[in-house]
Amino acid sequence: MHQLLLQSSLLFLFFAPISFSQDECGPSQFPCGDITLNISYPFHVNSTESCSYPDFEITCNDNLPQIEIGSRAYVVKNIDYEKSVLTIVDREFLSSPCPLPSNNITLKSSLLDYTSDDQSIIFYYCSSVIQIPGDFHQVPCLPTTGNYAYFTTNESHKEFSNCIARVVSVPIDSVDRLLQYPETVGDVLKEGFDLTWESGLCGPCVGTEVPCAPNTDQRPTCLCSSPLTCRTGQGKSIGTKLILGVTVGIGSFLLVCLLFCLLFHKKGRDNVRKKRKSNAHNVEAFLQNYGSLTPQRYSYSDIKKMTSSFIDKLGQGGFGAVFKGKLRDGRLVAVKILSESKGGEEFINEVASIGKTYHVNIVSLLGFCAEGSKRALVYEFMPNGSLEKFIYAEKSRETDTLGWETLYQIAVGIAKGLEYLHRGCSTRILHFDIKPHNILLDHDFCPKISDFGLAKLCPNKESIISTLDARGTVGYIAPEVFCRNIGRASHKSDVYSYGMMMLEIVGRRKNVDDRVEKTSEIYFPHWIFMRLDINDDLGLHGVTTEEEEKTARKMILVGLWCIQTDPANRPSMNRVLEMLEGTLESLQMPPKPFLSSPKRSSHDSSTTSMIITEGSP
Repeated sequence: MHQLLLQSSLLFLFFAPISFSQDECGPSQFPCGDITLNISYPFHVNSTESCSYPDFEITCNDNLPQIEIGSRAYVVKNIDYEKSVLTIVDREFLSSPCPLPSNNITLKSSLLDYTSDDQSIIFYYCSSVIQIPGDFHQVPCLPTTGNYAYFTTNESHKEFSNCIARVVSVPIDSVDRLLQYPETVGDVLKEGFDLTWESGLCGPCVGTEVPCAPNTDQRPTCLCSSPLTCRTGQGKSIGTKLILGVTVGIGSFLLVCLLFCLLFHKKGRDNVRKKRKSNAHNVEAFLQNYGSLTPQRYSYSDIKKMTSSFIDKLGQGGFGAVFKGKLRDGRLVAVKILSESKGGEEFINEVASIGKTYHVNIVSLLGFCAEGSKRALVYEFMPNGSLEKFIYAEKSRETDTLGWETLYQIAVGIAKGLEYLHRGCSTRILHFDIKPHNILLDHDFCPKISDFGLAKLCPNKESIISTLDARGTVGYIAPEVFCRNIGRASHKSDVYSYGMMMLEIVGRRKNVDDRVEKTSEIYFPHWIFMRLDINDDLGLHGVTTEEEEKTARKMILVGLWCIQTDPANRPSMNRVLEMLEGTLESLQMPPKPFLSSPKRSSHDSSTTSMIITEGSP
């Protein structure tokens, strides 16, 4: 614990001075809908940045970049940093072919001002046609609804009979064009108007090493008037105060960390012991409630005997190691020894979810061990191991290559297993970690779903559940599991994972693979969708006959339907089975199912999964 706090303190010490530098305000691309803006000082997209004006935040709403000035939202059309000119337009002008202002557009910002080219256009609203002087023009595009509008550039307001007592002023840049061609009033208003900003405050800091920080008015200010004064020490008083304040703050932080280490080190060890006892109590209470319906219970000495003291290791997963063993009747088994940190909830999940399930495509749990902190699970032995070694080129051998008919039957079998978990059990089971590593193959290559450590149980007719933590393995996690704005976790989350796995089966590779030669092929779902969309040759390994081509296309279409971003657009597993067992001609081309394609990255990028990754990669 104290090591982690010390590292955090050193990181804070290292980065604290940098937080006041101009680097945070460097240029960045800000895509919003069809518009991409270059965001730099004094604008920003994050209100916490210290070297930008607080009121100059650019946001993206309804695919339009916007800035709020005086509690009114304006769409940003362009930012000219060389001339310090911001071009904006009132949002309501963009929604009508002939926009008319409903309110005055007046500038309420001490940091922005109109440019010298700006003029105002005055609108008058009338209930009938009026006799107007020569400097007034009727709006030609206004619908004939009994209301009439006139505009002028004459700022001295006039009074007319039959006119509504409302005069609206709008800044405009193209007055000459408007007066010459009155029918373009809508287009001219949509072009917006220009504003300029002052270049002081943090301006001298831009592109230099001079620090910038908020002043007493919470406005960003250079700590030195120029880079020269900082180098010559004329800004020493402000800089010294800053350094002193940062140093005192860091020293206090380190002292507090040290006190926490001393005061709570012993308490932390006590908490670990209490947690272990609590886990053991919870497991025993669960097993008592399950009663005689649970699989056979073994002692830890029995586990050691059946595995010959753990001599034959089959693999290592996120929840523990798996060893080959043999029961007294001669049956081979796979024994998973759970790590102490995974011995509570994960153990209960496994026993509760598959302890009562009986399906040809679900691995059978034959027994378990719960003795003190020791946890073990005994499964039927799968001689062909996991699916991943047969579909990934880096793990498979030439003799391991499976034909398309076998791959298709494996996909169907997994779908049947998931459909059983979602609909066939008395309690609906959501797996939350479907991936090739968790699909085991018997001697006939019949697939069996395994590893239920992340499973969730819910009443049979419920599908949406509440999860406090994102669970699964990166690359297979449905977006709604970690992004609540997309939807809620449900049985459709398993459908997404199944679809991602299906595409890996078809492509015989990871969906994200930066070792491929062409950049366009890094993200396989994107590449294969484009191939299908233009009806191009799929170029898949081992496809030699027309029947294999149809099988591959059917599996791809099903996979793409399953990985739709919106859970409502994904089929249920029952529907997936119907699609797989139906004809290729009956399947429709799905919409593009992904928001964007990952960029090329280092080989280890798939393991940088924050706290989301559970289980083995």
